[in-house]
Formats: sequence, C-alpha cells, structure tokens
Amino acid sequence: MRAWYFALILIVAAIAGTGGYLASGSFQGGSGDAQEGLRALDAQGASLIGQQSPDYRLADTNGNWIESADFEGRVVLLNFWATWCKPCREEMPMLADLREGIKSRGFEVVGIAIDDVASARAFVEDLGIQYPNLVGATDVMGVMAAFGNAEGMLPYSVLVGSRGIVQWAHFGALEEDALRHEIDKLLTKD
Repeated sequence: MRAWYFALILIVAAIAGTGGYLASGSFQGGSGDAQEGLRALDAQGASLIGQQSPDYRLADTNGNWIESADFEGRVVLLNFWATWCKPCREEMPMLADLREGIKSRGFEVVGIAIDDVASARAFVEDLGIQYPNLVGATDVMGVMAAFGNAEGMLPYSVLVGSRGIVQWAHFGALEEDALRHEIDKLLTKD
C-alpha cells in the first residue's frame, strides 16, 4: 500500500511539474484562462511577501533532518524542484555557481525536491551540487503549499531575508541577472 501511495504522489507531482514548465514559458501571451491561472499562482506567492517564513523540517538526500532554523541569519533561496522537471535541472548549475560566489556574504541555496530519495541523491551527485537538498513527497508538497504554491507547479523559488521574512517568490525558470538583483538587494539591506 505504501509503495502504491508513493507512486501516486510522484505521478501527481510529475503532472504538476509539467504544468510548471508550461507556465514558465509556453503560456506567455497565451489564452486568457492560462493567464488567469498564472495570475492566481503569482498572487499566492505574492501573498507571503513581507510575512514571516513558514517553518519547515525535512530530510536531506542523506537522511539528515534539516529545518528552517538551521539557516537563521542568512538570506536563503528555497528552490523547489524535481529530477523530471527540465527547467529545474537546467537552473541548478547556475544556482550552485551563484551560491559559491556569494555564500561568504551570508547567502544559501536550499533545494527542496519532490522526488524519491535515491533519484534526488543520484541527480545531485551527478551534477556536483554542494548546497543542501531536502527531499520528500507529501511532506514537500505541504511545505511548498505553505510557501504559496498549493498547485505544486515547478520550478518554484522563494527568497527569505536574513530576519526570516519572505521577500520574493517566483514561478518558473529563474533568470540569473534578475535573481542576482533580488539577492543583492537583500544582502545589502539585511
């Protein structure tokens, strides 16, 4: 029963991930219904701006428990992803490079994968990603919903300031220059 349930969660998440990919690129200038859906999703993420970051506690790819308090005092980019999400895979090396360049200034990337542990661990190792990556299924979906993405669309990213306040949320693939701009504002402000 548990294997069946986990497979069902992964199928639902895969469908959501495909929708996230479409939302990040293909719906620009698309139908009114699609644009309305994106506005609703953007409103969910935007409703958290200026609010205290939700607490979370998830296991990393090695089974160690990580929680929001572990990153206290740092500007943190939470990046929700999955191994089967093409734009997620494409942006991870950029996030790793960005983190390496500014982690000494108090910046951290935390990947949060909707996937099975073995797949996420192998993927992170293959890419040589050094930032923390948390992984799960329904627990990750709950955390993502708490951060304004109840639909589970991927990729989805949230910037939390050093004082634990949500500062920015973004659906779809990240553009490096725009992301750097948002992070720099927080590193100089916080």
